[in-house]
Amino acid sequence: MVSDRPSTSALISAFGRAYHATHAQQKIFDDFLADKLFTDQERALFTENLARAFAFFDPEGAARATTQEQALAGFMRNQSLPITLSRARYVEQVLEEEMKNGVTQYVILGAGLDTFAFRRLDLMARLQVFEVDHPATQNFKRARLQQLGWETPSQLHWVPLDFAHRDLMSALAAAGYDSNALTLFSWLGVTYYLKREVIDATLRGIASHARPGSIIIFDYLDADAFIPERTAPRVAKMQAATIQAGEPMQTGFEPARLGAELDALGFRLQENLSPDDIQAKYFRGRTDGYTAFEHIHFAHAVVKM
Repeated sequence: MVSDRPSTSALISAFGRAYHATHAQQKIFDDFLADKLFTDQERALFTENLARAFAFFDPEGAARATTQEQALAGFMRNQSLPITLSRARYVEQVLEEEMKNGVTQYVILGAGLDTFAFRRLDLMARLQVFEVDHPATQNFKRARLQQLGWETPSQLHWVPLDFAHRDLMSALAAAGYDSNALTLFSWLGVTYYLKREVIDATLRGIASHARPGSIIIFDYLDADAFIPERTAPRVAKMQAATIQAGEPMQTGFEPARLGAELDALGFRLQENLSPDDIQAKYFRGRTDGYTAFEHIHFAHAVVKM
């Protein structure tokens, strides 16, 4: 990403959550605050640009769209919104369950314009929440929250961090993270964009410093996504778009080997959802065209004792 600008993917993700919350009849994930993060001008600009972008991702579908509204709806179905919605729902479902088992800290890695701390007041009273993100994206968000007049909860801690250039756990410790508390780490929409050695170093750091039994949830691309003859068309288009945006996708994992690789880094793999699993869990029976994304998996792992 450009170092002095907020992440394009973070902004599009938030806009997508806002679109779904304000348009969907049957919500996969209801981020009812996301729309407030955008000015009328920004909303109009994203609507125009993403509706126009639909032609790049699905020329045939775009040809059938006769209005900007139809083109925007097509873009939302075709591109990353199904990933954004299903992974957000998954991690918050796991968080609610794990809070019953003693989790008291929630670390959101690559938080973007996440609204959890303002949206889930029912859970915030029992959590310390740490938002970790690139300084440019975090500064944008904090400025927007100030413009909106939203008061930051005392339980929310800001952690500016470039994963490639600073150690995660030392940054968390400086922000008040308690290494003796059970913690859930959410790492959504990030691993794709990092080099493998950065991912491994981050995971190793969590396993070394977090209390045993702490959890990490992350989504990842499988290795086939980076083999042109095996890549699903819409994933290939998504990769091309991230290159154009200056945020190229770099890394995938082999699902069958993930358990062993995480074990070597200090984790025990609890769940490894495939696209078929995600389809069954969140998209089965829908009539609006939303489907799980090819090559996208959700991993749920626990720091070993």
